[in-house]
Amino acid sequence: MTVVPPEAAGSKPEVRMAGGALRGTCEEGVAVFRGIPFAEPPVGPLRFAAPRPVRGWDGVRPAVSYGPPPPQGGHFGMDALARDAAGDDWLTVNVWSPEPGPGAGLPVMVWIQGGAYSIGMSGLPEYDGGRLARDGGVVVVTFNYRVGLEGFGLIGGAPANRGLLDQVAALEWVRDNIRAFGGDPGRVTVFGQSAGAGSVAALLAMPRAAGLFGRAVAQSVQGTFFSPELAADIAAVCAAELGLRPTTADLSGVEPARLSGAGDAVSARMDQWADRWGPVAHRAIPFSPVVDGETLPVTPWQALAGGAARDIELLVGHTRDETRLLTALDGLLDQVTPEQAETALHVFGPGPDAAHRYREAFPAAGPDELYELVGSDWLFRMPSFHLAQAQTTAGGRAHVYELTWPAPGMGGALGACHGLDVPLVFGNLDRGQPAVLIGESPFPEAEELSARMRGAWTAFAAHGDPGWPAYDTGQRLAQLFDTRPAVTAYPEEASRLIWQDHDFPALPLLGR
Repeated sequence: MTVVPPEAAGSKPEVRMAGGALRGTCEEGVAVFRGIPFAEPPVGPLRFAAPRPVRGWDGVRPAVSYGPPPPQGGHFGMDALARDAAGDDWLTVNVWSPEPGPGAGLPVMVWIQGGAYSIGMSGLPEYDGGRLARDGGVVVVTFNYRVGLEGFGLIGGAPANRGLLDQVAALEWVRDNIRAFGGDPGRVTVFGQSAGAGSVAALLAMPRAAGLFGRAVAQSVQGTFFSPELAADIAAVCAAELGLRPTTADLSGVEPARLSGAGDAVSARMDQWADRWGPVAHRAIPFSPVVDGETLPVTPWQALAGGAARDIELLVGHTRDETRLLTALDGLLDQVTPEQAETALHVFGPGPDAAHRYREAFPAAGPDELYELVGSDWLFRMPSFHLAQAQTTAGGRAHVYELTWPAPGMGGALGACHGLDVPLVFGNLDRGQPAVLIGESPFPEAEELSARMRGAWTAFAAHGDPGWPAYDTGQRLAQLFDTRPAVTAYPEEASRLIWQDHDFPALPLLGR
């Protein structure tokens, strides 16, 4: 595998790998290659199949544009972006390298975007890896994977967790090809946020992902993992929207946009099935990884507690005010009624006495705070913290953090909310939808905080030390990211005690 240096190629770097040659671009000193296929398009006879290895090509393939995103749900206008993109080459990777060439041996950081397993595409401006690669001296990789029914619906005749299998295929591509781009295939870190962090957690538990990465960063782990019975029931309702059964025979001929629309239609009225689907119906989460016993044998927490990832170094954390953004999107910011708070405590809290325990632990909390506390703990904060606990208990190494810096954008109403870490980690403070959390012009303190977080993430990728002590069950130390960073005992002690006996099992089907 060889590379033509950017200087010699007129700012058009060329890389030759096993599948063929690529020509990218040079942007602010970083070589960039976009839209590289890592698997065959999962359409036609390959619809709902596990990803297949991509065939090579002759000549030099341009790698200057992002590949078309997979079919998307309608949130944040993602469905329109997918419809407007030409082609069905959904499974592509993008690479940013400050030093392309097989001898560079740089650490590699592979990003898995979030989106509740219903939306997500690597071509969004907030995921541009240029600044992270340039400032951190790392090779950054992003990629598309199937979402919604295409990637996570439990469909008869198709393997479960196709979106996760896509992620494994992307990591296999990294293993086989990243050296040509200046990366060291022996120093690969996966990092992801929200459903991307849930995916990181799943990869830690998947035998098929073993050996593909040595470090992992999980930012705000989405804690929803489905039992096969729950996933099958939701898929059946989605297929019924189209008058079909949830099988490859029935669904393979359905236009992808129609299939995504069926998922959206069910998501919009999930509360109708709350007695069957439980808490995910209240939070409108129709898709998640399925603990099927094969692709994903057990939940991440069970796997880590059993030592499955003992040799993988872990960096994991969350924001302080995780679900405040979701509360605002639901139109409930500062509008939560006592009845809504009571329902949330019973639906999301661990055990029948959860409402009492929350009120006892937070005696001054009103309905808004209780609603957000239990929602944040159930969906993101405690799944993230318990991942560190499981890893440490099994003799592995984990570093814990919490982002407590209140976002100044939107009048400061959202605090340290879900998604705030994304622009800070990538350094893209002025582009993409999450940039609205930062504000119209980035504050100097946002730039400083972003530099600290980028430095911690890239240092962890390089040598496993983000700059603060590893977590242990004695001191429980965590890094707080704020205007003034501090290392202190894990700050959410009250929530930790409420949730300490919860093991985050696969979510069951409650009834038919």
